[in-house]
Amino acid sequence: MTATVEPFGNTPDGTPVERWTLANGDVTMKVLSYGGVIQTLEAPDAFGRTENVVLGFPDLEGYVSADDPYFGSLIGRFGNRIAEGHFTLDGETYQLPLNDGPNTLHGGPGGFSERVWTITDVSDDDVAALRLELVSEAGDQGFPGTLTTAVTYTLDAEARLTVHYEATTDAPTVVNLTQHTYWNLAGEGSGDVYDHLLQLNASGFTPVDETLIPTGEIAPVEGTPFDFREPTAIGERIRVADQQVLYGQGYDHNWALDREDDGAREGSDSEDALEQAAVLHDPESGRTLRILTTEPGIQFYSGNFLDGTLVGTGGGVYRQGDGLALETQHFPDSPNQPDFPSTELRPGETYDSTTVFELGS
Repeated sequence: MTATVEPFGNTPDGTPVERWTLANGDVTMKVLSYGGVIQTLEAPDAFGRTENVVLGFPDLEGYVSADDPYFGSLIGRFGNRIAEGHFTLDGETYQLPLNDGPNTLHGGPGGFSERVWTITDVSDDDVAALRLELVSEAGDQGFPGTLTTAVTYTLDAEARLTVHYEATTDAPTVVNLTQHTYWNLAGEGSGDVYDHLLQLNASGFTPVDETLIPTGEIAPVEGTPFDFREPTAIGERIRVADQQVLYGQGYDHNWALDREDDGAREGSDSEDALEQAAVLHDPESGRTLRILTTEPGIQFYSGNFLDGTLVGTGGGVYRQGDGLALETQHFPDSPNQPDFPSTELRPGETYDSTTVFELGS
């Protein structure tokens, strides 16, 4: 188990950025202090060939660009969309900056994906691990309360990456943290992921309107292109003339996970169980990614807006479908949807959430 650090340039305002390398067993991961980005993750396939299986940029310039589609980033304060960028909490309405048409996406411009986190090596004899910390002052991105956040990346010898989120606040607020890595289990730059087989442990999903805001309904997946209860090729139904697929230009939706434990926050998620949310398999390489989480939802985004203008770590351009994101989360627009699991966090409570990405072949 090793953790090493090196300089990785400076942000436009001159803040130094670090790149950490975690290695454990056959897996090596590079993490940036900018945005908590997972830049690369190298893992062997069924034939012993080691390749990077996540999308990213070769240098800091790509990540600080306005064109960055959140490659590998930590997302906050609120992952996914909030309708019209406003919500009401305890009778007071808060307005957030808009950055996705009429809505706020991933916390808005200047979110956690664009901050330099403080990183500490917390490895021990069994795991390579980093603790990333960030303080978001009251009013940051329009949200109430000073939010103190810590995220721990832990890489063990069994090729499991555990992401543990913790946050506290000094005033009532809303929080929904997630990790926005784009996966291609055949290897970064190898082409599209439409042959990957995806299984989602969800019999319902949250339909959206034309701006990708949930309608408030949890609709059954049965008989729709959103039924991934059995392993299904991502490309099998992605071009079906379904209104929801048309809205997302592919898949860009939240699935309500079938859990024994509902995953709903009651001040803290620490007592919620880790349950399987998704299994992704690439038949060509034999790699499999299994995702377990304490969260009640998962956003499956099929890389619909990659358009051939971004150059990746391997030197090639990324086109539509060249990677996919599986973001464990509470549901989008939850502050405006009283029937969705609550994302409220209050003083004295701890936001405590865990997701495990388990690679195998």
